[in-house]
Amino acid sequence: MASKKLRLLYVAKLLYEQTDEEHTVTVGDLMSYLEGLGIPVERKTVYDDLQMLQLFGMDIVGTKTKTHNYYLGQRQFELPELKLLIDVVQASPFLSAKKSMELIRKLEGLASAAQAGGLHRQVYVLNRVKNQSEQLYYTIDGINQAINENRCVEFRYFDWTAPGRKRYRHGGKVYTECPAALCVDRNYYLVTYRPEEDKFIHFRVDRISGLRLSERERPPLPPDFDPAVYVRSIFDMHSGETALVTLELAGHLLNVAMDRFGQDAHYRAGPNGTVIVSAQVEVSPTFLSWVLCFGSEAKILEPPSAAAALEKLAREALARYGEAP
Repeated sequence: MASKKLRLLYVAKLLYEQTDEEHTVTVGDLMSYLEGLGIPVERKTVYDDLQMLQLFGMDIVGTKTKTHNYYLGQRQFELPELKLLIDVVQASPFLSAKKSMELIRKLEGLASAAQAGGLHRQVYVLNRVKNQSEQLYYTIDGINQAINENRCVEFRYFDWTAPGRKRYRHGGKVYTECPAALCVDRNYYLVTYRPEEDKFIHFRVDRISGLRLSERERPPLPPDFDPAVYVRSIFDMHSGETALVTLELAGHLLNVAMDRFGQDAHYRAGPNGTVIVSAQVEVSPTFLSWVLCFGSEAKILEPPSAAAALEKLAREALARYGEAP
C-alpha cells in the first residue's frame, strides 16, 4: 500500500532523472519501471499520473511517433546555464578540488542522466591551481553569517613560510574584526571596518584560521561605504595609500582601462591618440607593476608621488639584473 502511495513520486523521479528532449519514455516504459519497484499499475493510471504531475506544474511534454513519448521539458536550469556554473566552479581557485567535485556532482544532478554525462566531460576542460583547504568553504559561510547577524568575528591570521608551513602573525594573536563585506578578486577577501581608526582593511580568507562569531555587535558602517568601489580601487588586494591617479595610456589600451577601473573613472582624449584616465586607486606595488607592464605605452601623470614610486620600483627591478652601461 505504501508503494502505491509513492507511485506518483516515482513517476516524477524517473522523468526528472532520465528524460530530456532527446531521451523520452513511453507509458509502457513507466509501467515496467513501476512494476520493477513492486508497484503493479494499469495504463490508464499512468496517464492519470502524468496529467496530475502536469497540473502540479511539471513541464511534461508529450510527442507522438509510432508511440506516445514523454519527457521533462523546462527545468530549473537550462543546460547552457549548468555548463556555465560548472565552468565557474572548476575555475575557482578558492575551492579545493574535492569541494569542486562535490558541487559539480550536485549541479549534474539538476540535469537528466544523459545530459549529466556531457557536463561531466567539461570538468576536465580547465586546469587551475586549487586551494587545498576544505576549511575555506566553512570560513566563508561563517563570515556571511556574521554579516547577516551584524556580529564581529574572531580569528587568527597567518602567512606561508618557505617550507609550506603556517606562521601566525603577532605570535598567534586573535584578531577581533567587524566584517563589512566579502569580496572576490581571484581570491576571497574579508573587508573589515575598524571604527576606532575609521578605516577599512582586508584579509585573505584562505589565510584565516579558526574563525568564530564574536559576542560583540558590529558597529554601523559609514553610510558612503560601497564594497564595489572599494574593491575596484585595490589591485589584487595589496595595500597602499589611496590616491586619485591620472594616467596617460595608448589609445588601444582604453578597453584594458575600462576593465580595470570601470565606468566610474574619468576618461578623456589625450594628445597623439592617447587616452587620459583618472581613477581612485591604492598606489601599491601591484598597481605600479600593472602600469609598468605596458612599458612606454603608459605613464603616470599625477600625483608626482605615484610617478616617483613607479620610477623607484623600475630602478630596483633593473638593479636586480644589473643596469646597462
